[in-house]
Amino acid sequence: MKLIVQIPCFNEETTLPLVIAGIPRSFPGVDAVEILVIDDGSSDRTAAIAREHGADHVISNNRNKGLASSFQAGIEAALARGADIIVNTDGDNQYSGSSIPDLVRPILEQRADIVVGDRNPGDNSDFSWLKRQLQKIGTRIVGNLARVDVNDAVSGFRAYSRNAAYTINVMTRFSYTTESLIHAGQRDLTVVSVPVMTNPTTRPSRLTGSTSGFLRKQIVTILRSYFMYRPLSAFLSAGLVMIAIGLLPVLRFLFYYATGDGDGHIQSLVLGSMFLLAGYITVVIAFLSDSLSTNRRLTESVLERVRQLEMKSSARDRETDQ
Repeated sequence: MKLIVQIPCFNEETTLPLVIAGIPRSFPGVDAVEILVIDDGSSDRTAAIAREHGADHVISNNRNKGLASSFQAGIEAALARGADIIVNTDGDNQYSGSSIPDLVRPILEQRADIVVGDRNPGDNSDFSWLKRQLQKIGTRIVGNLARVDVNDAVSGFRAYSRNAAYTINVMTRFSYTTESLIHAGQRDLTVVSVPVMTNPTTRPSRLTGSTSGFLRKQIVTILRSYFMYRPLSAFLSAGLVMIAIGLLPVLRFLFYYATGDGDGHIQSLVLGSMFLLAGYITVVIAFLSDSLSTNRRLTESVLERVRQLEMKSSARDRETDQ
C-alpha cells in the first residue's frame, strides 16, 4: 500500500521544509510514504528546497498555472508513480501532517473513496467572524448540491483512493475544492469528513486578495459546476419559474378581455408572452443540456478507462526497467 502526499506550491521556500518535516514516513496500514511537490512556476527556490529536504518527486510548471491545474497535475503524477492513496496538503504549513493517518484511515478501512479534513471552520479562531459564517453557508450549499455530507467544503487537506483519483477532472483554474466535491457526488463516490489539526497561520492566503474576491470566485465555481453536472434540474427549474411568471399577466389580460375591457391591457399580454417564450426556450435548453451531460459522463468514463490503461502500462515499464 503506497501513499503519496502531494504538495502544490507557489513560492513556498520558507514554509515547505516545515510541511515536509511534518509528514509521517510510516504508520500502520501503509507500506510506503512518498512526497510529491508540484512547483507551480515559483520564482524562488521552492523546487530546490523540496529536493534538499527529502521530497521523493518534484515536478515543475514552466509558468504559474494556478492551484487547480497544479492539483490535477499532482494527481496524474501520483497515479503514474503507483499511488494507492493520494493525500493533498498545502505548502503554507496550514495543515498538520500528524493528521494524515486519521485522514487515510477511512480509505484503508474501505469506508470512503474521498476523505475531507475538517478544520472546524465554524469555531476556528484563525478565521474572522464573517469568514466563519461564509464557510458555514458555503459548505451547506456545496453539500446540498453535491449530495455529500461534509463539514468543511473548501478544505484542501484531502485523501483520495486510487479509484476516486482516476475520476478527477478539474476544469476551473481557481480552486479544485468545491468542483471536485460536486463531481464526486455526481459519481456516487463516498465522501466523509474527519477532524484534523491545523498549524498557526504563517501568511495570508494567496488564493485571492480579499474575502469578497474569494466569495465571488467560489459562487462562480459553484454555479458553473451546478449547471455542468445538474443541467436538467438547473435549467428546467428556471424555465418553469419564467413560465409561471408569464402566465400571470396573460391570465390578467384574458380576464379583462373576457369582461370586455381587454383593449387597455395589451401590455400584460406582451409581457406575459415574453416570459412564456423565454421559459419555453429555457426548458428546451434544459433537455438539450441533459443530453450533452450524458455525453460528458460517457466521455469521462472513457477517459477514466484510458487513465487506468496508461497507469498499468507505466507500471509494467517500471518493472521492466528494474
